[in-house]
Amino acid sequence: MARSRKPNFLIVLIDDLRFDELGICGHPYMKTPNIDRIGHEGAMFTRAFHTTPLCSPNRASILTGQYASRHGIIDNVARDAHSHRLPNYHVVLQKLGYETAHVGKWHMGNSGGPRPGYDRWVSFPGHGSIMNPVLNIDGEERQHPGYITDLLNAHAVEFLRKERSKPFALFFAHKAVHPDAYQAADGTIDFKNGGYLPAPRHADLYKGEHFPRRPNALPAKQVVKQKPAWKEAHELRVNETSRKLLDGIQAGSEEEIRLRAAMMASVDEGMAEVFKALEETGQLDNTFILFLGDNGYFFGEHGLGPERRFAYEEGILSPFLVRYPAWFKAGTVKDDLVLALDIAPSVLDLAGAKASDVKHVQGLSLKPLAKGQKRGKWRTSFMCEYFSENAMPWLIGMSYKAIRTARHKYIHWTQKSLDGVACDELYDLKKDPYEMKNIVTKREQRATVARLRKELAALVAHSVGL
Repeated sequence: MARSRKPNFLIVLIDDLRFDELGICGHPYMKTPNIDRIGHEGAMFTRAFHTTPLCSPNRASILTGQYASRHGIIDNVARDAHSHRLPNYHVVLQKLGYETAHVGKWHMGNSGGPRPGYDRWVSFPGHGSIMNPVLNIDGEERQHPGYITDLLNAHAVEFLRKERSKPFALFFAHKAVHPDAYQAADGTIDFKNGGYLPAPRHADLYKGEHFPRRPNALPAKQVVKQKPAWKEAHELRVNETSRKLLDGIQAGSEEEIRLRAAMMASVDEGMAEVFKALEETGQLDNTFILFLGDNGYFFGEHGLGPERRFAYEEGILSPFLVRYPAWFKAGTVKDDLVLALDIAPSVLDLAGAKASDVKHVQGLSLKPLAKGQKRGKWRTSFMCEYFSENAMPWLIGMSYKAIRTARHKYIHWTQKSLDGVACDELYDLKKDPYEMKNIVTKREQRATVARLRKELAALVAHSVGL
């Protein structure tokens, strides 16, 4: 009997993409037919989450299958040396006979140079530039003319079309929809060139369109009544330094939302070329394709924006589309609690890795959720965590550990108290899906709070390996 071919892997990661910023995910005017094809011909996960909703930590979680507490990339501060030591699943894939590539943003450390685990490397320093970016191609760094999304699309397609005798694994990480920004070594950010910049051909795309706001898009003064931890942070947002940063990208405005949608147009065009390459080379149905964002984003919900760091649904939910016919039939919709941590173990499971290769992984393989297989014991909760940083001047001291279950969310602010009273939050997501009513102090919720605190403590211990 002929041995079946090992599957290929294509992970497509978008920077700062919200859970609802795709056509298939309900965006009112954005058109993404080629990205949507992944979900239409495979599975769409409606409850997929980030465990640290921030660029560098979550990228490390995707590549390692670990919580940030374990892998050590806890913020966006430049950690170049540490990023060379990550237990990256691509290192294992190379040992299993795969040809591997990283195309796009790395951002675990500001260096754009190659990291271990990749046979092909195309990246850039820090956040990169939207127009005429400096690219690091296999260790050679120079400026390249053009629009960065188009350039990255071309490099990805070139890799996919290459003749090879090995299976491949491509990690394709767009700069879009992140605005142009300069990030200093301490993590502080300054936006440049007007922030968001679509490809010139899409400059006026979606002009005049309107994005309906969610019911929890409230003024800060209303938010702090239910979320006292935010009192100081919202007060700091009105100072001159903060306003300069926020105004630089038109935070929370219709124009910001439109520009982000317009930037996604070139991403979707690239996915059309990706599908074409996979079809013409006969690799499509043997390629595990997964599309997601690296964190969420706020459009004014809870008085927040341009933040993505916080455990409310807009910050931690992600679009999560998978096409792999051997696992998921076309049109599958799943509401299981899945995490970015689950990508590494899913890939290693499919690649035939040994138990010793995945012993460090804390996520779960998606295989039990696939068509025709029993679900078995799947997670009923997960931890979300954030470590205070200097990137945004109003967010000092906003560290938290949170737990989300199918019904509840409990947020413990580890550095916050108000007149000796903890600023923790509890939401009943069934009754209050927009997290507008904090019920942590309600007498009838004492048992729920106690149960969630105990479960959160266990998840915290697990995350660091205790």
